[in-house]
Amino acid sequence: MPQQVELHCAGGRSFFILAYCNSLTSLSDTSVTSAHWQRSPEYLAFGAAVSGLFSIAVAHSLLALSLVALAATRRRIEVPPIWLPLSFFFAFTAASLFVSGELAGGWPQIRKFYVFLLLVALSSTLGGIGRARWLLLTVAAAGTLSASWSLVQFYQKWQLIEATRQPFYQSYIADRTTGFMSHWMTFSGHVMIVLLVLAAFLFFSRHWRKWLTLTLLAAACLSVALLLNLTRNVWAAAAVGGLYLLWFWKRWLILLTPVLLVALVLAAPDSVGRRITSIYKPDPTLDTNRHREVLRQTGWRMVQAHPWFGVGPMQVKKRFLDFVAENDKPIPAYWWYDHLHNVYLHYAAERGLPALAALLWFFGRILYDFFGALRRLPRERGEARWILQAAIAVTIGVMVAGWWEVNLGDSEVLALFLTVIACGYAVIGDKTELEHA
Repeated sequence: MPQQVELHCAGGRSFFILAYCNSLTSLSDTSVTSAHWQRSPEYLAFGAAVSGLFSIAVAHSLLALSLVALAATRRRIEVPPIWLPLSFFFAFTAASLFVSGELAGGWPQIRKFYVFLLLVALSSTLGGIGRARWLLLTVAAAGTLSASWSLVQFYQKWQLIEATRQPFYQSYIADRTTGFMSHWMTFSGHVMIVLLVLAAFLFFSRHWRKWLTLTLLAAACLSVALLLNLTRNVWAAAAVGGLYLLWFWKRWLILLTPVLLVALVLAAPDSVGRRITSIYKPDPTLDTNRHREVLRQTGWRMVQAHPWFGVGPMQVKKRFLDFVAENDKPIPAYWWYDHLHNVYLHYAAERGLPALAALLWFFGRILYDFFGALRRLPRERGEARWILQAAIAVTIGVMVAGWWEVNLGDSEVLALFLTVIACGYAVIGDKTELEHA
């Protein structure tokens, strides 16, 4: 039965990938005009952003083709203002790799910088609010499809656990829904981002009535999928991002959130209620609270010992036992410590405090630019406002989730985050439409 579930998932993912690739193939037909050829970088960059919700391999391939097409069509290359903090982050990562002496072991982290070229591809092709709007709505549709499939997965897993008479919570917590992704952490990160994008559309777009029914159905599907995924850090991230959006939409609704939380705890399925309870009353055999505490303490010792360049990219696991406290030894065999489950501490321990400072600068510059653009907009609903609010809420959500997870180390989550950020900068760069958006 588990093999059958895996086959269904792979089949569903393959169907959407093949359908998308077929649509791209049609663009290369001999009847395509020169104008279409000039727009090929845009089509390919768009495809790279959307297909990342189904397959990172397809997304990377389309990104490469988009960059080649940009060069072939001699389009002007654009980079967003965040290139400077990113350059420092890349430089300190490379320096950390060199100082560590583990060039082969840490090289995959240098290769991962390729994902950031999505910013270049999208910034060079989006061109304005209109294309950014459609890209975000297409991403939302793709994320909703993934969430819908996860509900089928949940039902299949529930049937399997019932049939084998296993305790549901214990069995499910180790093998949760993944949508079209390979891991529940990646999937939950996608769902959180898409849910915040849809919430911003509902709260701030001038076209919200036209799409109200579809938006509410999609948001309901995403919310249920996120709830059933049982990933606590993303629950917190979605909540904080959602509260931010409520603050700028209808502030008084925030007063109802404690009532909603109590209702959720009382009405939620046992597994969801138990997962909520585990935040302050963990089960030591199932929940990771103690595990995360030891990771934080060990990571801090790494930072103290190597503040400038860290222990080196991808060297945390290799050096972990050298820094763990004696009273925490021996660590349980099932503990996973490839990373420190905190993006800030992990990058500080792995690459040094200057690299962490560059990462915080990156986040800070995004928020500074987007808040500044919002202040220049009319106060009424508009497409520019909802895209910028979505980008801010997603950035806040990613920052909050990063306190409990190395979410930016996940290429799929990073790519979707960069897509939303590129759309925000497309709004800022659209001087002709910004005043009328």
